[in-house]
Amino acid sequence: MINFDFHKYASKYIKKEDKVEYLEKAREIKARFIDGDLKYWNKLDTFISSQELKKIVNMTDYIRSNCDVFIVIGIGGSYMGSKAVIEALSPMYDKKGPEIIFLGTNLCSEEYYETLEYIKEKDVIVDVISKSGTTLEPSIAFSLILDLMSKKYSEEELKNRVIITTDPEKGDLRNLANLKGFVTFTVPEAVGGRFSCLTPVGLLPIAVAGIDILKLINGARTSYERVDRAIEYAVIRDIMYKKGKIIESFTVYNPKLNYFCEWLKQLFAETQGKDKRGILPISCINTRDLHSLGQFLQEGHDIIFETVIGIDKDKMVTLDKYDMELNSINKIALDKVGLAHYNGETPSNLITIEEKNEETIGELIHFFILSAIIGALIMEVNPFDQPGVQEYKKLISEELE
Repeated sequence: MINFDFHKYASKYIKKEDKVEYLEKAREIKARFIDGDLKYWNKLDTFISSQELKKIVNMTDYIRSNCDVFIVIGIGGSYMGSKAVIEALSPMYDKKGPEIIFLGTNLCSEEYYETLEYIKEKDVIVDVISKSGTTLEPSIAFSLILDLMSKKYSEEELKNRVIITTDPEKGDLRNLANLKGFVTFTVPEAVGGRFSCLTPVGLLPIAVAGIDILKLINGARTSYERVDRAIEYAVIRDIMYKKGKIIESFTVYNPKLNYFCEWLKQLFAETQGKDKRGILPISCINTRDLHSLGQFLQEGHDIIFETVIGIDKDKMVTLDKYDMELNSINKIALDKVGLAHYNGETPSNLITIEEKNEETIGELIHFFILSAIIGALIMEVNPFDQPGVQEYKKLISEELE
């Protein structure tokens, strides 16, 4: 269950009259999600069919029983969502099942050298994720890993150790899978990478980590009924933007949500940062960053607002010194920092989950996906493209050729 407070530490910035101009647009957007051209974003089958869900469960059992290391190759949305959920919901130390390594996120030779050395004596299964099959970073990673695996395993065994998640019909990876008989999963046609966490792109690695993906999906389904909240958050962000708040800090008080913030930064930057418009997303992991970025949020330029994600219930750690649970002190810090920043002209939206589990993380994922799309519609930019990302690819490709 998620609770929203868009008033407590934002009230002097968000007036009732500010919202009036959005009423008609909000009604139009809601109609598009309920029964219009965007209704597929509120249907589970948009992201994952029951057949592919069953296939993921079966494949997960095989992966967890047959490898030491599960390598997930992808960049951007092809890995960020799954890494965010795995980091949020996995234990820090006592992990079960195969080690999960994310690769293909950069072009750093040192990382590849050390990874290849580390895995050369281990049993490996790889999942390469790319809709086009031609993105530079994953292509390089896959070629290196496939070369190593081809020296370790027969062609027959590779059929069960190489998984390709790609376009349902076309592309280099689909052609390779058809040629070699590799296991495949589908990236849904209508779902771009940054929205793909609840598709096979994200769900297979999440399941391999031992996380209950059925509960994650059920949590996302809860958000389907709360489009109004997503619209309200998108409207508030736009009001902040028009009042000069051009940077949004996604702020958390649990370091396990660090990569969830990284996913949020990609989600909002790629969805809305176009045509010289958009809010710049950053992140703060508190209370750590109160001793660095916190200074700017308190006394720096008045261009930032925060969206704070808090957790009501957490693990029990009691401090005799204060005769209190540590999580209660963490919540006091969240509240008083919100007040201090508000007094320093940095307002906050407060989003609180009852506890951190599959259901609440699933609900947060879909809430933010809807909010990002709605915010782009309000700003009148296309939510579903990312033309700026193609420019660097083109220049690198020309140089390599």
